Amino acid sequence: MSVHNRLDEIPTAELPLTGLLGGLQLLLDRINSILVVLSAIAAGAAGCVLTWEVAGRYFFKIPSDWQDELSVFLLIGATFCSAAWIQRRRGHVGIDALHYVLPAPIDRVRRIIADIASLAFCAFFCWKCWTLLKEAWVDGQTSDSAWGPPLWIPYGLMSVGISLLVVQLLLQVVCHFVPSDSR
Repeated sequence: MSVHNRLDEIPTAELPLTGLLGGLQLLLDRINSILVVLSAIAAGAAGCVLTWEVAGRYFFKIPSDWQDELSVFLLIGATFCSAAWIQRRRGHVGIDALHYVLPAPIDRVRRIIADIASLAFCAFFCWKCWTLLKEAWVDGQTSDSAWGPPLWIPYGLMSVGISLLVVQLLLQVVCHFVPSDSR
């Protein structure tokens, strides 16, 4: 079998199709479809802001206090809010090269272990993001720049995005252990 034929065999995420889990996946897909569009817009906006910053400094000698920070906030939002959409397509931890060299049963075990390890890491990171969000909100934390936007904005984007990623990973892990006819 050639490598080109095996490209079609790269496993996508095992996902629920029916029942309660299927309904949750459908809801998550709808939320993620909206967020991925907003993330793409945010990434494009960050590019525009940074381009304006360079042009403004070089051509017009305009000082910039807010552009870097706004771009970072936009990119944090784009990164975290699109993470579950990407995971839905197995775009994060996959190591596709191993798929070509491992026998199918061993490759399936590798995917299960990768999903469980990813879920454990992301669940911990999710908890820390929500902790940071709470601290930023309660303490009224702002950035140290002259612009000084509140830090609950990036922490909130991180918390929402990583929470959706945890739900996506949890669905994938559960589906490894649920018979395919009951998904």
